[in-house]
Amino acid sequence: MRTQSRPGWLVRAAGWLLILGSTASLLFGAGFAWFVYRLPTSEAAWSDKADGIVVLTGGASRIEDAIDLLARGSGQRLLISGVNPMTSEREIARLRPEHETIIACCVDLDHAAVNTITNATETRRWVMDRGFKSLIVVTSNYHMPRAMTELSNQLPEIELIEFPVVSDQLKAGWTHGPTLRLLFTEYVKYVAALARIHMPLFERFIA
Repeated sequence: MRTQSRPGWLVRAAGWLLILGSTASLLFGAGFAWFVYRLPTSEAAWSDKADGIVVLTGGASRIEDAIDLLARGSGQRLLISGVNPMTSEREIARLRPEHETIIACCVDLDHAAVNTITNATETRRWVMDRGFKSLIVVTSNYHMPRAMTELSNQLPEIELIEFPVVSDQLKAGWTHGPTLRLLFTEYVKYVAALARIHMPLFERFIA
């Protein structure tokens, strides 16, 4: 009797695994659709102000937009996080030569950060050192959910204000092959960040 029941148990287990796998795939796909739907496709008019501004390097126009925010008085100082160690303040000033004076005065370069996690830890150090209570976060629109997840984890007591930068690539639509791959890769990283922060048990597998 025991040898006859075993195949039935295996079939039932395989069936449940198939159902669970299909459900997980549907949820993952629905989450990706929600992720893309929430991304802004145009940059809104800006009027918010904060104590400081941080821009996470890596995408086109991020630094230029952050410098423009600083120049218009949206924050007291700007941190450019994740700058290449070979990049100097003089090279940053070439991006917006009309704002050279304010760049020399009020821009700090972070050369230590190498990813979004260390962007957040270095930003926390900068914010705490200066006693800021509010922060404008500048990064690409598709990167913003993950950036805010990491920064909120490091700075739960700080008001974080999003300033998403929309690249021309995403303005043209997200169904184009390279753009779709970029968004899907970022979504996977975003889900991994959520799991690492909110489910520490899985940190060893996704760190």
